[in-house]
Amino acid sequence: MEIYQLRTFVTVAQQGHLTQAAELLHLSQPAVTAQIKALEEEVGMPLFERNAGGVTLTRAGEELLPQAQGILAATRDIINHAKGLKGQLAGKARIGITLMPQALRIGPWAAALVEKYPLLDVQLHHGVSVEVLNQVRKKELDAGFYLGKNPYGNVSTIRLAQLPFRVALPKRCEGAAREGRFKELGKLPWVGISQFSSLSKITSELWRELNIAPKKVAECDNLAVILELVSAGVGAALVREDDALAAEARGEVCLAPDLVKLADLQFVYPAERAGEPILEALLAELLRVWSLPGDPVWP
Repeated sequence: MEIYQLRTFVTVAQQGHLTQAAELLHLSQPAVTAQIKALEEEVGMPLFERNAGGVTLTRAGEELLPQAQGILAATRDIINHAKGLKGQLAGKARIGITLMPQALRIGPWAAALVEKYPLLDVQLHHGVSVEVLNQVRKKELDAGFYLGKNPYGNVSTIRLAQLPFRVALPKRCEGAAREGRFKELGKLPWVGISQFSSLSKITSELWRELNIAPKKVAECDNLAVILELVSAGVGAALVREDDALAAEARGEVCLAPDLVKLADLQFVYPAERAGEPILEALLAELLRVWSLPGDPVWP
């Protein structure tokens, strides 16, 4: 029995699908199938049941999964301990960022990392939220910032804050906004938001809460551009509260009163990398910059 076979077994169990597991492991599906078959032959019993939607663990598979996860965790501990013995922390940290850097406190965080770990190569990659989360899931990024709810079991999250969003409207809608006629929001065109932005899901949640189904126009995934489109009269949109209030103060837009939508700002990273020295350094400085407890409750 090999470590790579156990890693494949655990990944298939977590994903419930051979193709998705193969993608995460950077293997072909036949290779994953062959590893599972070899492991099943070695233990002398089937570990998965195949069905149209993917695979599910057999009773034997359910019994062996915690032990396999424990062995992999012990292996990571050995590797992490060995790395720590080499001395000063060094390596590459690829971080996915979204929103504006001020909202993420990127400046103070990166400055602290560079000062404390001069051999650490911090690489920041900007992208929309869904892309960042997917790249973290695939371990193409070591960590990142994500706005919204994390649907993946193999990605761990730390909730940094709840960001308030407001419905910004073109100035011509000021009367309806002042009177708080929320049903009128469904009759207005809305600036469409790219499906790769988590703001699209957050906006859809708001529509369901208000029981409206507006027409979408002029799709965009940049928050600054979205607000500019609202100001130009293209349509309504959900935007960050601080940006919305500033635009309202400048007389560019009006806001739907007493209507606030909260969204979780999360720091995400691959669950199996917990305990790695570089990730631990990232988390320690992140918690300090955000003034969060040293032992947070993981959502």
